[in-house]
Amino acid sequence: MPAYFFSLPMFGLSYVKFDSMTYVMQFRNGRLVREGRGLAFFYVTMNSSIAAVPLGSNDLPFIFNETTADYQSITIQGQLTYRISQPKQLAELLDFTVNSAGIYKKNELEKLNQRLVNEAQTATSAYVHSLGLKDSVRSNKAIEEEITAGLRASAAVALLGIEVLGVNILAVRATPEMERALEAETRERMQQEADQAVYERRNFAVEQERRIKESELNTDIAVEEKRKQIDEKRSETQLQRAANERKLRELQVQSDIAVEASRAQLLEQQTANQRLAAEAQGYVTETTLRPFRDMDWRTLTALQNNPSPRLNIALAFRELAENAGKIGTLNITPDLLEGLLGEAGSTARPGQAEPTPVSPHRDSPADPSPEDPRRGNQGPNTPKNNRR
Repeated sequence: MPAYFFSLPMFGLSYVKFDSMTYVMQFRNGRLVREGRGLAFFYVTMNSSIAAVPLGSNDLPFIFNETTADYQSITIQGQLTYRISQPKQLAELLDFTVNSAGIYKKNELEKLNQRLVNEAQTATSAYVHSLGLKDSVRSNKAIEEEITAGLRASAAVALLGIEVLGVNILAVRATPEMERALEAETRERMQQEADQAVYERRNFAVEQERRIKESELNTDIAVEEKRKQIDEKRSETQLQRAANERKLRELQVQSDIAVEASRAQLLEQQTANQRLAAEAQGYVTETTLRPFRDMDWRTLTALQNNPSPRLNIALAFRELAENAGKIGTLNITPDLLEGLLGEAGSTARPGQAEPTPVSPHRDSPADPSPEDPRRGNQGPNTPKNNRR
């Protein structure tokens, strides 16, 4: 309680000055003569008394023991915040008189604090008795609400002129033995939860592994199914290709058969045409040569009117060969042949081709005469190159 006191003992006067957070009441001869906050005044020490009530908020720590519903002791530790809202009413119940040095004659604040702690314990006692040990140590907020509601509803607190600003429960603790027991129980439960978590994690890993394997197997099954479908499709395609190739080969064979049939018809027609052409040519040739059939080859040779000396020499030698049986001796020297050939060459006109003598059997008729050399009665000296 900040205050300033100044005394004048020789005159019996004193001066006092209080701060603004102190409610001051001056009594003179038992009567209230002055009251208010933060007063400063002179007073006569012999017939005056001063009461100073602090108006600021106070923090009251408290700790008390209670028993739970399962007969276990707990300790409740907290803090109560309050202020004096009715200082004049409180001054009538408690003594807040100060001496000339500004010091309280009695420690009434401690009494006030104890009353508030008792009221707080009374307010929470019934609630704690209805809870078990485990629930109690976890009910800080509920205990705060119970104490606050109990103090605000308390008639004793209202008579004191106290306004409760707030209650804070800092701890609710069991005895050390019970704490160790709870810790052991909690530790075991947490260990079980840890074991359960490990089991669940392993079970989850196994389940995931099983799902992965099932997924892999399903994938393999799907792949094999696709391969099977592909093989079936490939087989169908091969069968279809083979059937198409077979049909193409059949069509090709039928086409070849048709071509060969057409070719056979063509060959037959060509053969028939060639036969007809040959028959026509034979008929033309026969008709053409029919007038010359009965003519002698010499006549035919003469009809050619060939002036070649060599041809005449050749005909002469042929006549000699045919009449070789009538000739006794015939000497033909090389000089004679050379002279004959030379004369024949000189008489032939330069650049004129010598005509080829007509073979008797080409111009002779089909039924040759007895003189025809083709009948095979030639003489022994008949040259072989005359037979074609």
